[in-house]
Amino acid sequence: MTLKIRLYFSDKIQSDLVSHLTKEQSHYVKDVMRLEKGDYLSVFNAQGEWSAIIENYEKEGARIKILKKVRDKDNEKNIWLAFSPIKQNPLNFIIQKGTELGVQKFIPILSERTIVKEINITRVKKIIVEASEQSNRISVPEINNLETLKNFLSQFPKNGCLLFCDINCEKNNLKNILSKKIEEPICVLIGP
Repeated sequence: MTLKIRLYFSDKIQSDLVSHLTKEQSHYVKDVMRLEKGDYLSVFNAQGEWSAIIENYEKEGARIKILKKVRDKDNEKNIWLAFSPIKQNPLNFIIQKGTELGVQKFIPILSERTIVKEINITRVKKIIVEASEQSNRISVPEINNLETLKNFLSQFPKNGCLLFCDINCEKNNLKNILSKKIEEPICVLIGP
């Protein structure tokens, strides 16, 4: 049994569950990937990954049956990425690569020098899901709403580790900091 594709499944998953894929997912498996009735795929959410089979294509979408759990959820570090919004293409790249590298939460931050003042959260969520599907990741990172740097810093957990790069810093370097035991969450702050 070769699992050709992986899809994020927001509903609760368990063996022998019969459910429908979303219209968008159904279009993807039927028209783009050309999967047929009886073909296998993989579905996942934060609880793990399951093999599934396409039972039929219906008006509601592709009907699938969950077969068995093939992978448990991962023990991942709680890494956050706080960033100033930038133009769409570079932002998409940051979100995609951050997801692939294991970021658990993306936090868009408005600072004094931020030029782009808004982001399309719906689009960012779609990029996050696609990057999770493609990178063989189980969890799907969160995306917070846009907030000010001041608000972010005031609400950041006191026991967390906030990392930012300062060109004028001579004392600490990233290698030394990361070699020590660090409390989670670990947040990397980037941007103007």
